[in-house]
Amino acid sequence: MNMRSGQQLLSPANPLFIWASLTFALLLNMLPLGRVPWMPDLLAVVLVFWIVHQPLRIGIGIAFMFGLVMDVQQTSLLGQHAFSYTTLSFLATLIYRRLLWFKVPLQALQLLPLFAAAHGAQLILGLLGGGIFPGWIVLAAPLAEAFVWPLASVLLLGPQLRAPSWGENRSL
Repeated sequence: MNMRSGQQLLSPANPLFIWASLTFALLLNMLPLGRVPWMPDLLAVVLVFWIVHQPLRIGIGIAFMFGLVMDVQQTSLLGQHAFSYTTLSFLATLIYRRLLWFKVPLQALQLLPLFAAAHGAQLILGLLGGGIFPGWIVLAAPLAEAFVWPLASVLLLGPQLRAPSWGENRSL
């Protein structure tokens, strides 16, 4: 893989850290803050992050599993979050190679339609299942997720950053 000039070499991601971050995002989504439609789905952001950065470890099946857990926790239509997360992860796997060539703010801009599509799928399934329209404030959730993307990138890539080695026998 060709790297951009100035891009820092990363250590391999620890699988325990990946699962801990996904579990922590799940727990943050489960906080009893009430159902506000503009709140960002932090689990979706972390899922997309790991699908983009570790596509061989985290994929559509994991997204489906976390979606079912969110459906049960929020007592929503069974499969609503699962479909939304699998749609989001499928779209993220389509663009992950191209996405990594851009800087983080441009990544967030390119992920905005993916987050909007996932929320749109969730909204349509909810309406077909007999739910009520939450209002146009629901459009703020994908924007909030795109704004959270740079922070998630800094926090989740932090443990992988290597300290620069200036010794004589460094490998690169």
